Amino acid sequence: MKSMEEELVVQFSPEQSQEKKGFLPVRVIKEIWREITFGVGTWGALRPIFAVLLSIIPFLYLGQHFNREHRRGLDWFLLQIPLALTIILWLGLYLWSIFDAWRDAIAFKSQPQDQS
Repeated sequence: MKSMEEELVVQFSPEQSQEKKGFLPVRVIKEIWREITFGVGTWGALRPIFAVLLSIIPFLYLGQHFNREHRRGLDWFLLQIPLALTIILWLGLYLWSIFDAWRDAIAFKSQPQDQS
């Protein structure tokens, strides 16, 4: 039996830098959008912003209700009554509620959601 040996030669051509196609402002906007929604989708990226916008409405603490923290929203609503006598403490609670709504929205989007 005769043995046949073949030599297989593979040649790689040097990679040429691929220039990105498209108009520069469109590419910039696409890249910014991709970075904003990285890994969580559009709603996951916008949820904290929406929670902050709701929590900016004074006296109602809607950011906590949006994050399904109804008990906390009610507690803070009732807590503001005595704090209203001292504007500085009420302002502190108001600013903290905005931060807290943002923080809870960030944590909420990282939890797995049951889609049933």
